[in-house]
Amino acid sequence: MAKKKEKKEILERDYNIPLRRRFVNVAKHKKTPKAVRAVREFLLKHMKSDKVRLGMHLNDHLWKHGIKNPPHHVKVHVIKEGDEVRAELHGFEFKEAVRAEKKSKEPASMKEKLAKKLGVDDKAVAAEKKKEDEKDVPKVEVKQEEKPAEPEKKSESKPEINNKKPAAKPATATKEPKKA
Repeated sequence: MAKKKEKKEILERDYNIPLRRRFVNVAKHKKTPKAVRAVREFLLKHMKSDKVRLGMHLNDHLWKHGIKNPPHHVKVHVIKEGDEVRAELHGFEFKEAVRAEKKSKEPASMKEKLAKKLGVDDKAVAAEKKKEDEKDVPKVEVKQEEKPAEPEKKSESKPEINNKKPAAKPATATKEPKKA
């Protein structure tokens, strides 16, 4: 059998997407994320595709006034190629929004920062750091402590009783009334 080549349909449309009624009853700190979801939902419905990608300029326009105040409507240029839908702010070419990458592990010490600036080999820096760590940690020899000798136990006999009488109270100068 001969292979059938699928012809990719390219469909271009411009939409003015109303956003206000989608985020009006949402908490202030959730309005712009809701507006972004509303744009996606609108494009899913009208372009009949599951793969929707928003452009960088559209994303910037939605977030322009922060999380609490997105625009009330947005004019979008949409291109559908095959099953993929790409949307960008009207008047701009599609440029994919770039997600912020996680920062790589930053050097901890000043020596590492300097080595990174100068382009010194990482292995040499790691070996030097290892040597410094060994110098910083003093070697402590662990000796077993000798336990003090326990006092000798007396044979099990009657315990000693203190036969001492309590000390007499000091006499005070009190006069007793005479009996008549």
